[in-house]
Amino acid sequence: MRAVRLHEHGGPEVLGVEETDRPTPESDELLVEVAAAGVNPVDTYFRDGSYEPVGRPFTPGVDFAGVVAATGDGVEAFAEGDRVFGTGIGNAGHQGAYAEYATVPTDRVVRLPDGGDLTEAGAAGVAAVTAWRALVDHADLDPAEHCLVHGGSGGVGHAAVQIADAVSARVITTASEAYHDDLDEMGAETVLDYGREDLADAVTEAADSGVDAVLDHRLDDYLQFDADVAAQGARVVGIGENSPDPGFTNDGAARSKDVSYQFMSMFNMPDLRVGLAGVADLMARDRLSVECARSYDLDEAGEAQRAVMEDSFFGKLVIEP
Repeated sequence: MRAVRLHEHGGPEVLGVEETDRPTPESDELLVEVAAAGVNPVDTYFRDGSYEPVGRPFTPGVDFAGVVAATGDGVEAFAEGDRVFGTGIGNAGHQGAYAEYATVPTDRVVRLPDGGDLTEAGAAGVAAVTAWRALVDHADLDPAEHCLVHGGSGGVGHAAVQIADAVSARVITTASEAYHDDLDEMGAETVLDYGREDLADAVTEAADSGVDAVLDHRLDDYLQFDADVAAQGARVVGIGENSPDPGFTNDGAARSKDVSYQFMSMFNMPDLRVGLAGVADLMARDRLSVECARSYDLDEAGEAQRAVMEDSFFGKLVIEP
């Protein structure tokens, strides 16, 4: 089979495609013929050396969707021919999905609902499950609450807008003006240009007196901002930052409102199948769609990883072997 392989750390140019043996599933694994693999920033961290892969040569790609080609001896819940999707394989001791076939532990995969699009599902994993865990598990978002989603045009952001809308929250999000109409169609009640000088005032005005929940992907930029626009008892869920040392300029704004902060990673979810099943249900009911901005083949994996870190686009990038 053909697979993207990494032999040494470096830039996108170190990714190449090689012929390699098709893997054999262990007792608790599936062999999946990959239809689509999402391209995520985390995939690039194994390439550039920020994270160390299970071993080299290494195939990146944590997200996948495809068709079950074989099952391990101990697998009873899946059968050959099942359409599936999942996340969490290109890390934690497993090779990834930038390949024609990948082995997948059964605790990281669910069936794709009838009619579900394999390319869309391949892009869903990290982005949609992160949004699910942030808003459903940690923020415990309720109907009619005001929810602020920073960066609504991104992979996690556009999934979060739809998940918040699905629970009947009142969604406020930020994005470049080019993406405002798309986010409005996805359920955002208020879409604001993230670069406007009066952004805090605009968020507070849109939320009447303050937001009840915040999903923040850039804590180094917005940690203080979140406290300033928060309502009494607000919950802020942080999923990332550009700089590892975010800090308050005035933590009194948070203390005076009893704002709670939860920092999280999708990969710490006790059971990834719970989030995947929730995402699958929303997709089946047309309450969640994952926008695939661009598709690449295996030979273009390096360009896809460059683009995911440097380009502006709406939604997700995918590799289709």
